[in-house]
Amino acid sequence: MESLIVGDLRIEAIADDATPAVRLLWRGKSDHRNPGDTLAPYFRDAIAVAAARKVPIELHFEQLEHFNSSTITAIVLLLQDARAQAIKLVIVYDQALRWQQLSFDALRVLAKDELLELRAA
Repeated sequence: MESLIVGDLRIEAIADDATPAVRLLWRGKSDHRNPGDTLAPYFRDAIAVAAARKVPIELHFEQLEHFNSSTITAIVLLLQDARAQAIKLVIVYDQALRWQQLSFDALRVLAKDELLELRAA
């Protein structure tokens, strides 16, 4: 799986046989007005790789500086698409960063089954 660079956002993909998950490491800023235009096809690829390997998808936000509300919408859509294919989604964030804590704590309402795990780093 390839990495993704869109404006100030970089998502490094780690999906090899030694990794028990498809890891997407977010860096920079996601402040595009319509990030879903680029993120949705990228997430579809991640779901396909995870499904083929029978592993979860891990989104690592610890090094992300900022994202806007449109990015959260894209992440929620990823969650729905992954859940529809029974792919577990793990979200790892830096709880020391207040904006990340608030954003991801709000997503806890969607953690209604084992297919979504929110993990504070």
